[in-house]
Amino acid sequence: MFFIILGMLVLIAGFAINTPALAIAHFSRPIKIVGIIMIVVGALTSGVRQIDAGQVGVVSLFGNVNEHALNAGLNFVNPLADVSEFDVKTQNYTMSAARDEGQKQGDDAIRVLTADGLEVVIDLTVLYRLVPADAPKIYRQIGVDYMDKIVRPITRTRIRDNAVYYDAVALYSTRRDEFQTRIYKTIEADFKQRGLLLEQLLIRNIDLPASVKKTIESKINAEQDAQKMQFVLQKERQEAERKRVEAQGIADYQKILSTGLSDKQLQYEQIKAQKELAASPNAKIVIMNGRGSVPLILNDK
Repeated sequence: MFFIILGMLVLIAGFAINTPALAIAHFSRPIKIVGIIMIVVGALTSGVRQIDAGQVGVVSLFGNVNEHALNAGLNFVNPLADVSEFDVKTQNYTMSAARDEGQKQGDDAIRVLTADGLEVVIDLTVLYRLVPADAPKIYRQIGVDYMDKIVRPITRTRIRDNAVYYDAVALYSTRRDEFQTRIYKTIEADFKQRGLLLEQLLIRNIDLPASVKKTIESKINAEQDAQKMQFVLQKERQEAERKRVEAQGIADYQKILSTGLSDKQLQYEQIKAQKELAASPNAKIVIMNGRGSVPLILNDK
């Protein structure tokens, strides 16, 4: 466009000096030729637009937006048309309480009220991308700053709208995944209507009030103590069962001895022991007392 305007100015200057009374009138023809060349070069360069990878171009001419977006590569357009580029790669928008982590400086976390009336602070990251075919509609209806006009307000509003269905503790622990799925579906539907595709919704952190944190910690400690006591009781029961089985075994053993051994069997065992003692090479003296004692030849080796 710059060369076209400059060439037109040069061409006008060439016509302006085309007067015989002027000393430079003989330069009129060369100046006209230069102006025409500049206009042609400007038209050629302005008519070819390069769109980088991961981008699409939206063509507008005097306020009229072309319904078809330009794809990556070289594209031929009207030299007078304006081409706005849109990023169609995955983008992220982070809202965080930590400084310098989100798109906004300072504390930009989302503060919501839960079903039990407590304020919960949520850090969130939205992963999304622009649908290439819908780029002209976004340019016409929203503009190039769709991040601040669509992504941010819709995300914050839908999170607040859905948080009122959950208690603070449930939102922090047991129903966190359910809450994330719920807000994902609502935000996805809103984005789709406006030409954006929601890829992923990441709840980075949920910060509860200090009083609720203390309650949760007390509950966790109580549960841990109860589990520890259950373990101790279970161990004592096992030890008592072991002792009962051991006592039962001793009782059974004594019962077998008292009922299963006769006098004859005891006398037989005595004879066997005496024979083993007599066969020993060591010197020995055996004294037998009582009726029925078995005589034993002493070996004095």
